[in-house]
Amino acid sequence: METEVKLSRNRTFILMFIAGVFAVVGFSMFLTTVSWYAVTEMDSAAAVGLVLMAATIPRLLMMVFGGVLADKYKKTTIMFITNLTQGFLLLLLYLFVASDNLTLTILLVLAGIFGMLDAFFGPASSSLIPKIVAKAQLQRANAVFQGADQISFIIGPILAGVLMEAYSVAGSFLIATILVFFSAIFIFPPLIKEAAVEERTQQSPMQDLKDGLQYVRRSQFLLVGLLVLITLNFFVFGALHIAIPLLVDVHGGSPLNLSFMEASLGIGMLLGSMILGVYTIKRRRGAMTLYGLLAALVLFIIFSLIPNLTGLTILIFFIGFSMVFVYIPFFTVAQENTDQHIMGRVMSIIFLAMNGFDPVSYGIVTGMVAFEIPIQLVLFGLGVVGLVIWFFIFFKAKQFREV
Repeated sequence: METEVKLSRNRTFILMFIAGVFAVVGFSMFLTTVSWYAVTEMDSAAAVGLVLMAATIPRLLMMVFGGVLADKYKKTTIMFITNLTQGFLLLLLYLFVASDNLTLTILLVLAGIFGMLDAFFGPASSSLIPKIVAKAQLQRANAVFQGADQISFIIGPILAGVLMEAYSVAGSFLIATILVFFSAIFIFPPLIKEAAVEERTQQSPMQDLKDGLQYVRRSQFLLVGLLVLITLNFFVFGALHIAIPLLVDVHGGSPLNLSFMEASLGIGMLLGSMILGVYTIKRRRGAMTLYGLLAALVLFIIFSLIPNLTGLTILIFFIGFSMVFVYIPFFTVAQENTDQHIMGRVMSIIFLAMNGFDPVSYGIVTGMVAFEIPIQLVLFGLGVVGLVIWFFIFFKAKQFREV
């Protein structure tokens, strides 16, 4: 571990940062473009939900095994292979769109493989951070990476919206493809020179997985934190992913409106990340996580009542801002207190909690909309249920609040 090197001079950290920016810009362009394509070209709210579910269900199933691999092999190798393969998938998607041969079946298959690959990238990248920076730098490193993600999520949707408006859907997919290939170049293992993986007992992947689950079960902080992440991502973040294109369509918006809303969410998260990158929080990070969740839920309920795109775009900024105060403090404490040899598996379980219930959220939202329940009413109901769960967590997890 590089204990004395500043983040700005940490070569491995900088290369990971650049690779992450390219990857997330490409990925966010993919999400924006595919959502708009499903809503407009396929003319179906259900198609949006199906595509997002296809991208997340295989990811969910493979996530825990992604953590097992991250503990057994070099994390940069996993990240490189993942990015390279995703680049080829995006190239295929571009060719199908450009030739007007993209069907819903092909789109679902490609989205499924794309999502499955992401299950290996996330645990590898998050478990590499504590390996390359000092423990005292973890919050700042996480905030910088979170900030990079949000800058990328701002750039990606805007770039996708401009390309779709000025050129075509195919053009947006092509640029996304190029950017993901660039990411693979910067994370090329010989450039990173990651330290060798620690030797440990050889055992089956299933036993590795059981060890990771038992490690999490013994930690009350991790268990409560996982419940917090599940609540945030099921009732707020997952619902927003599916709701944004539907709300833009309901209010008669354009691809640029879609881009503005997604960019506003990213800007809010970026600002929160910048604050946490400057001010290191060392006390009551569990309480901060809970209050961040409360703010996100209350703002989400208000969001469901806003009747126009301008108000929605403004309010989603504050939702993004509040969500960062859930993710970063929890991630930092988890990384600080988790043994390095099991870091990949623990981070994969955390990622599973963050994303595992997204497909259910997509299915509930699209299913209710298919039964002609207004999307605003669906969001309001989710927010209220999430708020009830928050009160239960808050009063039952006193020890978590003191961490």
